[in-house]
Amino acid sequence: MVPPNSLVLVAYLPTPRDFEIARLLGWYRIPLRKAPKVVGADFIAFFNGASFGPDHRGRVETIAPLLGYEMTTRADLLRDEANHPRAREEYYKIQLGPIEFLPAAIVSGSWKRLTFLYTTGERLMTAQTTRDLVVRDEEREVLWKSLRERALHSGSYHAESLPEIPLEPEILALLGLFSPSSVRRKS
Repeated sequence: MVPPNSLVLVAYLPTPRDFEIARLLGWYRIPLRKAPKVVGADFIAFFNGASFGPDHRGRVETIAPLLGYEMTTRADLLRDEANHPRAREEYYKIQLGPIEFLPAAIVSGSWKRLTFLYTTGERLMTAQTTRDLVVRDEEREVLWKSLRERALHSGSYHAESLPEIPLEPEILALLGLFSPSSVRRKS
């Protein structure tokens, strides 16, 4: 289903309506002001928000190939919300391939919510909880190099602004590539 060395962006899916848009229209939106530094992953997996109800909230159940992305406004994406307070804000429109269900849902465990998290296809396919998605040890260096390569090819960054060294989660958080603060834990 998902090759082990694939780069996977796990992203928050707030509502069932957003799931239906992704499933039927083939796109997902990310506000530019909250977007991760690199959106060009191989796949996007969705972390269901609370509005999915007790049987599905806080789970990663679905994945889709990420086919491309473009910049647009919320008003252009959601024409029925032209008067929304953020209608003129910029958004990434992520084009998706067919959405598939994972063989087994990944439960949130102690994490109440996450916004964005990079992981690998191997971790996604073997994870039981969202904590299992976190890339550690020597895999972190491979993930970082993959993110760096994609950032360079997207034209968003220049080589001198992206270090060659493997970074700890705290440094990745400073760069906006991993956000522990966006992960809320149950008290």
